[in-house]
Amino acid sequence: QVKLVESGGGLVQAGGSLRLSCAASGRTFSNYAMGWFRQAPGKEREFVATISRSGGSTYYADSVKGRFTISRDNAKNTLYLQMNSLKPEDTAVYYCAADREIFYSGSFYSRPEKYDWWGQGTQVTISS
Repeated sequence: QVKLVESGGGLVQAGGSLRLSCAASGRTFSNYAMGWFRQAPGKEREFVATISRSGGSTYYADSVKGRFTISRDNAKNTLYLQMNSLKPEDTAVYYCAADREIFYSGSFYSRPEKYDWWGQGTQVTISS
C-alpha cells in the first residue's frame, strides 16, 4: 500500500504562487509514476501534470503549461507542484496520485483511472 499526504494548499490572490507537496510512504517511491489532479465543485476530476519515476519525463495539461512545474525528490519520497501566475479558475481540491511504473507515457498517465493510489487532497483557492 502507498500512502500519500498532500500539503501546501491555501488562499492566495490571483497572480500569486503556491507550492504543493505530496509525501509518500509505504513502498519504494522511485518505482512509481506520479500525477497531480484537481477537482472543482460540480466538476469532474481534471488532469494537471504527471512525472515519470526517475523525474526525467513530465507532461502537463494545456491549461497549466508554462505556469505549473511538477518535480520530485526520490531521496525525500516527495512530489511537488510549483504553481505560479495563479488564476481564479485554478481553484480546486488538488490530489496527488501514484502508480507503479512499468513504462512511462505522459498521455497514459494523464488518465486518472491509471492510478492505484490517491491522497486525500488539499484545497487551493485563488481570489480575484
